Amino acid sequence: MSFDNAYEALAEAQDDARWAFGTKPEGAGVSPEQRRDDPLSGVDTSVPSDVDGAALAAYCLMLGDDALIASHRLQQWCTRAPELEDEVAIANIGLDLLGQARLLLTRAGRADGSGRGEDEYAFFRAEPEFRNVRLTEHAHGDFAELLATVLVFGTWRLAVMQRLRESRDPVLASIAAKAVPELTYHREYAADWVVRLGDGTELSHGRMQGALDGIWPLVGELFATHEVERALAGVAVDPAETRREFDAVLSQVFEAAGLRLPERAPLAGVAGRTGRDGLHTEAMGYVLAELQSVARAHPEASW
Repeated sequence: MSFDNAYEALAEAQDDARWAFGTKPEGAGVSPEQRRDDPLSGVDTSVPSDVDGAALAAYCLMLGDDALIASHRLQQWCTRAPELEDEVAIANIGLDLLGQARLLLTRAGRADGSGRGEDEYAFFRAEPEFRNVRLTEHAHGDFAELLATVLVFGTWRLAVMQRLRESRDPVLASIAAKAVPELTYHREYAADWVVRLGDGTELSHGRMQGALDGIWPLVGELFATHEVERALAGVAVDPAETRREFDAVLSQVFEAAGLRLPERAPLAGVAGRTGRDGLHTEAMGYVLAELQSVARAHPEASW
């Protein structure tokens, strides 16, 4: 997002700038109200003839759930950052991810023909139906943990989205193209803070190293290729292909920060199942209880 100040980001006049595809398709006649109700309004969402719609929907849910849960965790820090500038930065990162989630969840409902919308996916699914990686549901115990998570998640997701711009599904390719500059900022913001803390005082260095050690068991899952991704060659991205780039970026950041690469064993699944299969950590139940409470209590409400 590019705004001169925080208030422009809230202005109705900036609605086009915040739309996923940057500009309104010629002749589409899409109003701001339509875009708020349907983030893919005016976009051709037909599934390519050689693509399995159900598999495409499952993949969109995976990426959409990652963004949705990560966004929710970030909003929990909107009044807890050390400086006002960081309050705005964290809020914007959360809003970027929420925007990505809206597009991907809407795409899922179009791809499988169910017609389900973003709200139904976000607020009315049970925990085992969510397909996010378990890193995104991890609670941020302190500012260092938040930064470690944003750095790791942002670096990985940026590598995925850069490749997804070449997807044979034009909607996914467009969503990825919009996400790349957003995720570039997320990664650079977090990297700057990780270096600042890692190369700072003995206390800040210890907190930063401890944060990385704490989340590292959840990192391996990011690069495990799921059967859905295997079934969508040319449409989806094989996350295993991003590991070398991920390691190179983090090695550079860790060297500048004077941090060591964590060596903790990855968090095991059950019978090979992970977050991509609906197996989550204890933290996920608390996330959904907070995220879904109002919608479940007032399912017909609108505002």
